[in-house]
Amino acid sequence: MIWPVLLVEDDDADAYLVSELLDEVSAPVELTRVRTVAEAARRSEHVACVLLDLGLPDSEGLSALRRLLTVEAGAPVVVLTGLVDEYRGAQAVAAGAQDYLVKGQVDGRDLVRAVRYAIERKRADTAAQALRESELLADERARLERGLLPRPLIDDGRLHHDARYRPGRQQSLLGGDFYDMVSTADGTLHVLLGDVCGHGPDEAALGVSLRIAWRTLVLAGVPEPDRLGYLQRVLVSEREQDEIFATVCTLAIAPDRTSARMRLAGHPPPALLHPRLSALPGDVVGPALGIVDDDLSEEVRIELGPHWALLLATDGLLEGREGPGGEPLGWEGVLPEIAKLWPADDPDGLLDNLIDRVEARNGGPLTDDVALLLLIWGAG
Repeated sequence: MIWPVLLVEDDDADAYLVSELLDEVSAPVELTRVRTVAEAARRSEHVACVLLDLGLPDSEGLSALRRLLTVEAGAPVVVLTGLVDEYRGAQAVAAGAQDYLVKGQVDGRDLVRAVRYAIERKRADTAAQALRESELLADERARLERGLLPRPLIDDGRLHHDARYRPGRQQSLLGGDFYDMVSTADGTLHVLLGDVCGHGPDEAALGVSLRIAWRTLVLAGVPEPDRLGYLQRVLVSEREQDEIFATVCTLAIAPDRTSARMRLAGHPPPALLHPRLSALPGDVVGPALGIVDDDLSEEVRIELGPHWALLLATDGLLEGREGPGGEPLGWEGVLPEIAKLWPADDPDGLLDNLIDRVEARNGGPLTDDVALLLLIWGAG
């Protein structure tokens, strides 16, 4: 391997000496020389190491080093000092240089060794930083998951439920998709699935706020028709921009579990997997929260029967396409994929397999985040 090394040296004799020392030991180095810090700053991100003389015409003290260290993705720096400036070498290391060498007291092997160690330490530092960032990212994602995808407050052992969340291709973190389930004293099962438009921590935080507000409203006994209006007030007060809105699907499944009341605020309806495979009626959809001043959602009553399975999905799944540039699949395109997986011996594996199939149809990861909630009552 040949290392591209940048020598920043304005003195011709010193530059010649460095070149000769490297040639004597047949160093695996391709040496490029510049005379000023300004030139070095333009080139430092394209080399493996920088050999920097501190006595340059356009710098004073450690200013040259500090400037090179601010270059994003810049190379590690080894400082060259004269005999009278040896103390400055130690200062340079304290300021961020990988090492320092005293001119006239090093040979070619010392020079190559310093370059190699600088490159290896830089790689180790970069890897350690990436690991720290990855750990912080994982911690942040775990916190967001706890807020957006909580432990449901249900006491019905006959109900099977499973949830999945997969960020879109632009996301390393969770976005604003959220869900919740709460059983009330009368036996009604209240279900929520929502999606804050946009991506990032602000949208995720807003999603958490809406989910917690909804759970509080349910537990406080606020009548079902009034809840979305309160959620809209929370959204408007908490959002950073007026353009932010949220889509929501709510279900109130009757105590005998044979029917449900549904409200859609700009959100796609769920799909019924059993006793038949079809999307629930989506012809009565009110505006998303945050679009108009009032909650205009209408209640739709759904007959489920004694045994049923429901799949709630955010539009990230339904907006998968038939290849790049194709039309959105919608439930019309997703239901055939479900038919290949349902009934499932392992219902918990259904959601991952479904997302994988839609991504295969899409030709790659989905653009938007996907949240899925599967509910199964009785056999089926």
